[in-house]
Amino acid sequence: MTRREVLISGAGLAGPALALALHRHGMRATVVERAPALRDGGYKVDIRGAAIEALKRLGLFEAVRAADTAMRTVTYVRADGAPIAELDANLLMGRRGDDREIMRTDLTRILYDATAADVEYVFGDSIATVDERADGVAVTFASGATRRFDLVVGADGLHSATRRLVMGDVPLRHLGAYISIFDVPEDLGLDHQEVFFCAPGRMVFTYSTGAAAQTKAGLVFASPELPRTADPRPILRDRFAGMGWRVPAFLDALDGVPDLYFDSMSQVELPRWSAGRVVLLGDAAHCPAPSSGQGTSLALTGAYVLAGELAAGAGHEAAFRRYETVMRPYVERNLHLGRKMAGDMVPGGRWQIAFRNYGMRTLKYNPWKRQIIEQVTRPLHEAATAIELPMYPMAADV
Repeated sequence: MTRREVLISGAGLAGPALALALHRHGMRATVVERAPALRDGGYKVDIRGAAIEALKRLGLFEAVRAADTAMRTVTYVRADGAPIAELDANLLMGRRGDDREIMRTDLTRILYDATAADVEYVFGDSIATVDERADGVAVTFASGATRRFDLVVGADGLHSATRRLVMGDVPLRHLGAYISIFDVPEDLGLDHQEVFFCAPGRMVFTYSTGAAAQTKAGLVFASPELPRTADPRPILRDRFAGMGWRVPAFLDALDGVPDLYFDSMSQVELPRWSAGRVVLLGDAAHCPAPSSGQGTSLALTGAYVLAGELAAGAGHEAAFRRYETVMRPYVERNLHLGRKMAGDMVPGGRWQIAFRNYGMRTLKYNPWKRQIIEQVTRPLHEAATAIELPMYPMAADV
């Protein structure tokens, strides 16, 4: 087995997952992260289908299952807060079998704890330049340090700096909406519950994963592509002005938010995911947009496949080609899902909202509700399982 030295840019989810898989195959990984420490913020994410099998093979499934959010209900409300419908969370979100939902910060910690003893983490730094040579890649970091690696992996998200270094500016595919998620101090009395409120072109949600857990709020709105901004608060206040329910209180909370997530619903579509000795992983390679609910699953599955192909013994060119061959149909299925769901996520007009509310209100009493939801969520399940994971033997003791 080749003892490769691999530099991974990004300590979110894809990067540490790849570092773990590489270590299990006997390779050395270094993870560089621009943030000064492991990021603690985040929202809840789903892990489904093939990604669950990848977690099991990496030995992380039990830890993830123990950290499941165990959400109980999803409630849709009117502008005055009156409930329209309350439904079982797992049923409505279409979870099956071992599918899990977990807070991103919990998954980040699980991955970090599984790798910290065996993987070198460099926080507060980033890749400045990459210089490919016959025997590897000479990397200069923003700090001025220089090191050599056999391979470099960009696992640094939708706006990947690694991708820009090796492929130039790649235009994103904007799906017509923006999303923001942040902590709110308000105690709404939610206990493993989530609440949705919709208006034309806008959706607001809030949830808590326990009586003592931090309450999160989310704002989604339809919009053509906007210029990137360092402070999205004025945009959010403008777009959600005049909405009822708890929205004014959520907007008031924006000033006190230290870690505000705001980004476009956008996808990354590339003809290839590698250039020389540099390869992309997760959202950096093929972000399916938050609307798909599949970004985390693609990252975990891709990490498992990329590490397995690198460990197969062929050169990196062959490994990268095989990684793409295995992953590409699965990725394309999930990109299609993300585009479809973006259109469904933000309601267009009052009649569409009224029709959705009627469906939610009557679903609880429909004897065929499970079959109806099964039909609605079938594209998600098909996308989540649209890959047959190869079996990559891992070192018993590395």
